Amino acid sequence: MADTDSILPPTQDNTPKFGANTGITAGGAAPFGETEKPKASLADAKQSVKEGASKVQQQAVDKIHALAGDGKAKAGSALDQVAQLLNDAAGQVDEKLGSQYGQYARSAADTVTSLSGAIKDKDVEELLDDARAFVSKSPAVAIGIAAALGFVLARVVQSGIETRETSDAKA
Repeated sequence: MADTDSILPPTQDNTPKFGANTGITAGGAAPFGETEKPKASLADAKQSVKEGASKVQQQAVDKIHALAGDGKAKAGSALDQVAQLLNDAAGQVDEKLGSQYGQYARSAADTVTSLSGAIKDKDVEELLDDARAFVSKSPAVAIGIAAALGFVLARVVQSGIETRETSDAKA
């Protein structure tokens, strides 16, 4: 019989050689003594995201305060116009219904004027604090006022849409 060692190819040694390949360790972790760069860069990325988020948050707060200031100024001037309309209407009410009812209109105009002055004199934070205090003091009234304002706003918007549709139909 022939010798089988001469027919078969030599067997390969598949055992790992750690002496020549020290960069690779079990589990894919970094070799002993080296810092793990992915974790450090992940922490840097987290910190960068946090800083960016806080910067965006601050910009949003600043923008909201600016818009609230503009809204406060517009609300003050609108209330002044309402007070002026009530004062003008008081004269007509005097003529048609009597001076007692005209006085009610003047009183309402004075109340609106004082409200306008209070809005103009306070900053946005004070107005928000006042609103929070009012809501916590009497939540039912606050919900009723919010519902009434929502109803009025919906009617105004609906009226504007109907007016636009009517003018478009005529054209």
